[in-house]
Amino acid sequence: MTWAATRAAGLTRLERFLPNAGSRYARLRNHDFGPDQRHNVSGLSPYLRHRLILEAEVLDAVLGRFAPSTAEKFVQELYWRSYWKGWLEHHPSAWTRYRDTVTDGLARLGDDAPLRRCYQDAVSGRTGIEPFDAWARELTDTGYLHNHARMWTASIWLFTLELPWALGADWFLRHLLDGDPASNTLSWRWVAGLHTRGKTYLARPDNILRYAGRRFDGSAATPAGLDRLAARGTPLTEPEPPARIDPVWPDRLTPPAERFGLLLGEDDLHLDTELIPAAVAALPQAPRSPEPTGSAAAAFTTAAIGDALARAGACWRVPCESLTAPAAAGAWAGRHGLKEVVMAYAPVGPGGDAQRTALASLTDAGVACRIFLRDHDRRAWPHAARGYFALAKRIPALVAPPQAD
Repeated sequence: MTWAATRAAGLTRLERFLPNAGSRYARLRNHDFGPDQRHNVSGLSPYLRHRLILEAEVLDAVLGRFAPSTAEKFVQELYWRSYWKGWLEHHPSAWTRYRDTVTDGLARLGDDAPLRRCYQDAVSGRTGIEPFDAWARELTDTGYLHNHARMWTASIWLFTLELPWALGADWFLRHLLDGDPASNTLSWRWVAGLHTRGKTYLARPDNILRYAGRRFDGSAATPAGLDRLAARGTPLTEPEPPARIDPVWPDRLTPPAERFGLLLGEDDLHLDTELIPAAVAALPQAPRSPEPTGSAAAAFTTAAIGDALARAGACWRVPCESLTAPAAAGAWAGRHGLKEVVMAYAPVGPGGDAQRTALASLTDAGVACRIFLRDHDRRAWPHAARGYFALAKRIPALVAPPQAD
C-alpha cells in the first residue's frame, strides 16, 4: 500500500473504497491479510488524521451510496475517531499525564539494562513471537498497521512482554502515519484497562490465527511464539482517573471582513474555499515525543503540509509559506499587514500546543485571531465525555443534515 500525502490521493482512495464500504467492510474489516492486501479496509486514516479530507466528505460519499443500516459498521468506526478526540477534550490531563509517563519511562530505559534490552527487542521485531515481530517491522518500515494488529501488538507488549504501556503508545505515535494523540493514547489506555477501568484486551492465539493466519502461513502449523502469549491480562491501575472538565470550544467559521491570513496546522489541512485570504502559512509539524518521529510518519506530515500550501497557492494566488516555528506567527502576520488570522481549532495534543504558541505570538503582535470549530466536531464532541455508547446512539441524528441553529 502506497501513501501519497495529498488531498487528491485521499479522494482517490475514498472513491476506490466506496464499493466496499457496506456489508463487505463489516464482514472483512477485522482481517489482517498483510501489508500488500488492504482491500478490506479504507486506508483513509492518514488523510482524516490531517484532514486532507474531512469526515463530512467521507460520510456524504458513503451514505450517498449505501443505506445507513448497510454502512453502519463503517460509520461507527469513523465516529470512534471522533469519540477519542472528544473524550480527550473533556479529559486533557490524560494527555499531559501520558507525556510525563513517557518522559519517566525513557529515563528508566537509561537506568534499567534488562528493561532496555526487552524494549529494543520489541521495537526491532526480535522477540521471537512471529506475528508481533512482523507487526513491529511493518510499523517502523511503513508507518501503518491494521487496526486489529494494533490491538494485538499493544496487548502482547503489555501482558506478554510486560513493557510500560506509555512507551508502547509513544512507539506507535512516533511511527504511525495516522498517529493521532487522542486515538493512539486512549486506545492504549483501553487495552491496558485504564480507559474502561478493569477491562483489558487480551491477544489470544486463536483470534490471531482466525483473523491474521493467512499472512503467517508457513511450514509450521502455528506461527512461532504464539504459545508464549499471556493467558490473562491484569488491568493496570492509576491513583485516580483523569479529571473531567467542561470544554469551551469556538464556534463555526465566520469569514472576517478585514485583511486576514489563514494559518494551517497539521491537524487540519483542509482549505475552506469561501475564504479569500491575503496570505497563507503553515505551522511546522509538532514533535510527537522526546524521541524523533519515525521517518515515514515525518515524511508524510511534511508532504501533507506542502500539499496544503501548494493547493492554497493554486486556489488563491497569494503568498504561501511554512513557518520555522509557531512563535514566528506574529512576524509572519506583520510582514503581510494582516489584521486578523483564521485558524481551524487544533485539538488536545502537540498540534494544540503549537497553536497556543502561535496564538500568543499573534496576540503579542496585536493581530486578532479567529479560531473556528468544524461542524462535525461541534456536533459530536459534546457526547464524548463518557463511554462510546453515549455518542454511538446519537449517530443517526449526527449523520442527518444539520438543522439551522
